[in-house]
Amino acid sequence: MIEGQFVDEAVSRRKFDREVAQYRKLEDTYRRRGWFLVEADFPTVLVLFAALKVRPQTLVCAVQLDFTNYDLVPPSVTFVDPGTREALPMKSLTFQMLRLSGVENATQETITAMAQQQRLAVQPLLQAHNPDDVPFLCLPGVREYHNHPAHTGDSWLLHRRSGEGSLHFILEHVWASAINPIQALNYQIQQIVFTGYQVNLAAFPR
Repeated sequence: MIEGQFVDEAVSRRKFDREVAQYRKLEDTYRRRGWFLVEADFPTVLVLFAALKVRPQTLVCAVQLDFTNYDLVPPSVTFVDPGTREALPMKSLTFQMLRLSGVENATQETITAMAQQQRLAVQPLLQAHNPDDVPFLCLPGVREYHNHPAHTGDSWLLHRRSGEGSLHFILEHVWASAINPIQALNYQIQQIVFTGYQVNLAAFPR
């Protein structure tokens, strides 16, 4: 749910413009990582993420950030259809956002072996009660995280001066947890077997 603007809009706009300006300074670097900022019109920013390491290169997701009342409250983050801007339900997302637990110093070989043995602990960062719900990004610095009843003890005000909630912080986490791990495309090929014809029963002679 998007709140109305109750913070002095000039203050929020100034901070919004600063976030966008900082992004623009590194835009060439971000583009090489597959980040494309396609709209920045207060209070919203729309960023597309592409997987550039795979062939064919593919658009993975579109993220809309809403900076209403920034930074008294953190930005809202929604994964949307890049064409219609409609929020996508969990079942429509073709990617995962994961964080590994307990393997901070593990090698790639160790992580691969743990995954094969199903001993790898992962934390999904996208949360939804059911597949038809719009998921929220379970990350400090995101409005939906701090508004969730499970996080009432983790106030945004404890994070406000840390850099969490900035445009770069949120986009970096989306890239690191959803885009950067993508190594290849998965294809499912279903064999089609001809079993006859579909007929219009009314067309048979009577």
